[in-house]
Amino acid sequence: MRRPAAAVLAVLPLVAGQAAAQLAVSANDNKVLNVDGATVVQPGVADTVTLLDFGSSPPRVLAEVKAPASVVGPPQSVAIAPDESIALVTASTKIDPADPKKTTSDDKLSVIDLKADPPAVIATLQAGLGATGVSFNPAGTLALVANRDEGTVSIFKVSGKTVTPAGKLPLGDAKSGPCHVAFLPDGKRALVTRDGDHRVSVLAIDGDNVTDTKKVMAGGLRPYSLEVSPKGDVAVFGNAGGGQGDVDFVSVIDLKAMRVVNHVPVGQTPEAVGMSADGGYVAVTVMNGSNRARSHPAFNDYGLVKVYRIDGTNLALAAEARVGHWCQGAAWSRDDKTLVVQCMVEKDLETFAFDGQSLRRTGEVKLSGGPAGIRVSTK
Repeated sequence: MRRPAAAVLAVLPLVAGQAAAQLAVSANDNKVLNVDGATVVQPGVADTVTLLDFGSSPPRVLAEVKAPASVVGPPQSVAIAPDESIALVTASTKIDPADPKKTTSDDKLSVIDLKADPPAVIATLQAGLGATGVSFNPAGTLALVANRDEGTVSIFKVSGKTVTPAGKLPLGDAKSGPCHVAFLPDGKRALVTRDGDHRVSVLAIDGDNVTDTKKVMAGGLRPYSLEVSPKGDVAVFGNAGGGQGDVDFVSVIDLKAMRVVNHVPVGQTPEAVGMSADGGYVAVTVMNGSNRARSHPAFNDYGLVKVYRIDGTNLALAAEARVGHWCQGAAWSRDDKTLVVQCMVEKDLETFAFDGQSLRRTGEVKLSGGPAGIRVSTK
């Protein structure tokens, strides 16, 4: 494994008794800006990864590390090992070496040692082109990466802090667009959203042997971000839609029947779904046209976060709130009382208190770049 010359930008003292804290990791893209609905590339500014303590409200920044990241793809571009020893961060894009005003596909997977003082990148690996969603299995011995630009899933063995490539699994063809991969609680199966051909694949896992069962579910238009309930009963995924300003949907999978059983309209472009720790709620970040030019008929000067109560395979709206622009991931504290939303334009985490019926804005956590991917530990 190649060790990059990664630099730590800033470090605050880790909380006393760090094991009692809930860790979160935010990947921040500094390559691109949204300027009146247009993506503008700014070369020469490093991407960063921020380690946060979710045990305080609002969450507290613990450390920051330079590492490649990307806003392109679902905001599950970060994964934290079950024992909180390492984090994995994918980068689906990089500055185009042939034209610094453009980006091109990347395949980077950074391994970050969360126990080091200060935290640091200890390895940079290759996944596949357009590396986006990444997840650990429940045992922390296997990691999978969805490679959106080549139609594959990369397999990595994990032993402690050592991550080793173990092959790739083709899904459909190069245009199938695997976006995110998530394990079921039994660790024996995983789901992969495919926004290129509007499907969700089911993988079978036996140790480090990963196979395509060929079982597919028909999603909505462009299945994208996905979360599996810790109860193992349902999964919820967002459909990115056609990008024209139409109302888009999130969908519910009955994991016992392994089929899509419900669709719920949420508004323009659901970017992320974030499952609460107890599996009782799912938060959906909705672009709501906030990423468009102000002259666009579908523009709104704010995004939305919507929280749905999960009742069997039904979703009931429990609360919603306005957020910033071009907002990405959503993450919950372990007690389900704090919800955080990443907003790219504002370069912050917007924090809310949730009481089961309403969302109350409690503040912001400013970051050095545009937050584009976030996960919390499950400990």
